[in-house]
Amino acid sequence: VNGIEIYSMKIDSKITSRFAHNVITSRAVNRGNVHKEVLFDVELPKTAFITNFSMTIDGVTYPGIIKEKEVAKKQYEKAVSKGQTAGLVKASGRKTEKFTVSVNVAAASKVTFELTYEELLKRQFGKYEMFIKVKPKQLVKDFVIEVDIFEPQGITELEAEGTFITNDLQNIIKKTFSEKKGQISFKPTLDQQRTCANCSQSVLDGDFTVKYDVKRTTPDNLQIVNGYFVHFFAPTNLPKLPKNIVFVIDISGSMSGREIQQTKQALLKILDDMKEEDFFNFILFGSDVRTWKDALIKATPKNLDEARKFVQDIYAVGATNLHGGIMRGIDMLNVAHEENVVPKRSASIIIMLTDGQPNVGVSNTEDIQAHVKKAIEGKYTLYNLGFGYGVDYNFLEKMALENKGLARRIYPDSDAALQLQGFYDEVSNPILTDVELNYPENEISDLTKNSFKHFYDGSEIVVAGRFIDSHQNSLTVDVIGEGANDALSYTTQQDAEQTAKAFQEQQYIFGDYIERLWAYLTIEQLLEKRIAATGEEKENLTAEALDLSLKYKFVTPLTSMVVTKPEDYDNQDGLADKPIEGINNFHNLRSQVYLLYVPLKKRLFSGHTSPYIPPPMWYTSVDGDPHFIISVPQKKDAICFNINENPGAVLSLISDPVTGITVNGELIGDKRTNSDAKIQNTYFGKLGIANKHLDLKLTVTPEKITIQNGNDKTGFSWLDSVTLQQEGLTLIINRKKNLVVKMGGSASFVIVLHQVWKKHPLHRDFLGLYTLEGDKLSAQTHGLLGQFFHPIDFTILEIHPGSDPKKPDATMLVKNNELTVTRGWQKDFKRDPVHGVDIPCWFVHNNGAGLIDGVHTDYIVPSLF
Repeated sequence: VNGIEIYSMKIDSKITSRFAHNVITSRAVNRGNVHKEVLFDVELPKTAFITNFSMTIDGVTYPGIIKEKEVAKKQYEKAVSKGQTAGLVKASGRKTEKFTVSVNVAAASKVTFELTYEELLKRQFGKYEMFIKVKPKQLVKDFVIEVDIFEPQGITELEAEGTFITNDLQNIIKKTFSEKKGQISFKPTLDQQRTCANCSQSVLDGDFTVKYDVKRTTPDNLQIVNGYFVHFFAPTNLPKLPKNIVFVIDISGSMSGREIQQTKQALLKILDDMKEEDFFNFILFGSDVRTWKDALIKATPKNLDEARKFVQDIYAVGATNLHGGIMRGIDMLNVAHEENVVPKRSASIIIMLTDGQPNVGVSNTEDIQAHVKKAIEGKYTLYNLGFGYGVDYNFLEKMALENKGLARRIYPDSDAALQLQGFYDEVSNPILTDVELNYPENEISDLTKNSFKHFYDGSEIVVAGRFIDSHQNSLTVDVIGEGANDALSYTTQQDAEQTAKAFQEQQYIFGDYIERLWAYLTIEQLLEKRIAATGEEKENLTAEALDLSLKYKFVTPLTSMVVTKPEDYDNQDGLADKPIEGINNFHNLRSQVYLLYVPLKKRLFSGHTSPYIPPPMWYTSVDGDPHFIISVPQKKDAICFNINENPGAVLSLISDPVTGITVNGELIGDKRTNSDAKIQNTYFGKLGIANKHLDLKLTVTPEKITIQNGNDKTGFSWLDSVTLQQEGLTLIINRKKNLVVKMGGSASFVIVLHQVWKKHPLHRDFLGLYTLEGDKLSAQTHGLLGQFFHPIDFTILEIHPGSDPKKPDATMLVKNNELTVTRGWQKDFKRDPVHGVDIPCWFVHNNGAGLIDGVHTDYIVPSLF
């Protein structure tokens, strides 16, 4: 590809006691006669920690060094100031994040990249799963995947599959296992990699998954090595507990359309899986809260049929009274337990689904967290499902973790119903509650989490710890829990000699694997605790996780890997960061991307020496047909998007419940439809600015300006030159040009008048809106413009030619999303209403999808005020 040939790629994985050590080695050669850029990018599981990276060029190795984030940042910024670029880790999908690094390689030179990462495989539905993303992007002469598994308990089943595996490739997967060992190998030839005979395209593009399980003669397995232990707990053949589930469902207006249909589809499938001993109910919250039944009811065939009819009739309307919905669910479970409606031995669960942020009733998220935690009191497990990207995911995650549950993001794709159903399947078969694994306090230090509210069939509990005496070679554990019929209580013992006998196959052992497993699990749990912690507790958790990350050389949200590139080629330093959320939740959530600022190369954008041409002033605006420009001052850049809606639609531009300021705009269309245009041009023909606290309304059209104060109305013409100051309002009309408005002590607005030739056959006069001092509005400000008064960060990667030679495309990482954007220009008419000024910006397609919270139709309001 472009003179660069990847002639070897090997993915070597060793799994010992569920802990996977993976090494990806890629070798490339520059076949050209000039320096060329060689790119190494690998998609890794979000649950993995990178532990090592190196580049070898012409026999010289350049290693990555893991440092504390702030230390690495300073080193990196020093390099950035010299115009250098970086190797990065970014979110790239539901399950993965991408490690990327590039280096210029001299003609005929070779480069070897080696990346190592580790992860603890989780057991779900009775199997451990290791996921490998395969995407070499070209045919590779020597392509190999090798997986060696060693499980001292013995392996019961082993399978390997790939989304790209055809019938021909299926026979290439070699699989063997016996007793404690398992092997998988996949070595396709060049011809087998081709999509067709003599093609240069590779069929290797997708997911390669290895699944296996281990023998279980006892509920648990203890392993002791060099002063550390790991305890695997997964009892089998226990009866399932009845469950009491309250589904708390957001039915606000933003859920309308596909979201509510997918939710209903999932709920109907979930009802099919209910057991007759289960109890359940539905609570719906929009502006108000309503319930299907007044109390939990049993999942009898008759009740399930009635529930299906109820679900089919659910529709979306109103705002988001999240607090009211979840508190009603907690009250319902409390009553069911107090009145002995549900079995004493049962698992009580709340599953809440929302796609927005609370805005009715109690809307302060910290208050909601406090109320919910106090009401649940550790009695029930709360699972929060965030639908789409408009949710306050941090709030949902904190609240779930405080109540012994977890949060999961549901991606708004065609399979959203399957995602919802899949999550339910994970928690639908509890077999134990209140599980505790107790170890002698005088023997153990640095113990990972050892108490669990629920244990689900097909999963596994993993606890690790360190002995106070590193020479101790035995351990006794007391296990207790509550089952469907009786209490579980027993004692298990293990000694180091038994572990040593099980681990005689030394070639399968990579270093002090149990110690590393303990460190991995400890860091994971410290970062999870850190999410809900505050103050000194958060500082202590951070310090502890940082110390372990540095000691064991893990790239975590607290550390970065600095890659020093060879001076002879690039003189570049690169920084690899773990996305902040990527390791905080281990449940396939899209990571919040945390990347340091990366300057773009000066070869971009047809003649512009730099893409970063600052706008005349930093402000947000909407003008034209209508196009939105969002300034991002810290980037010295801007983002833009268009909204395509029908004439007559009223859009919420700014809404601040604290100051009472709202700005809405009504769209008008051209005088007649342009038959050549697929979409009719629309513009703002009317703007409404109001302050409900002052009962003050300002209506602006291209014809006139009207102030309504209570019942009093005052009108002005655009032909006037006026400066007006009254209580709560400053108004300046610059004749036939613009209008400056300030209400109270809040933000200022400039409304620009666009006048066209009166006899123009197509176009009409219209308005543009420019906001100044947006920081004077509250943190709760929202709307198509208002949401961008809060800080927003983005990163641009992978710039490449677009459909227009003058407008390159790129990948934008913003608000946890990965978008394809186009570099272009939009007109800023604030200073010159006739000609305007070209503002360079990154254009987000599809009505700002992925940039704005929710979807653009969420911002359609009934009227101007």
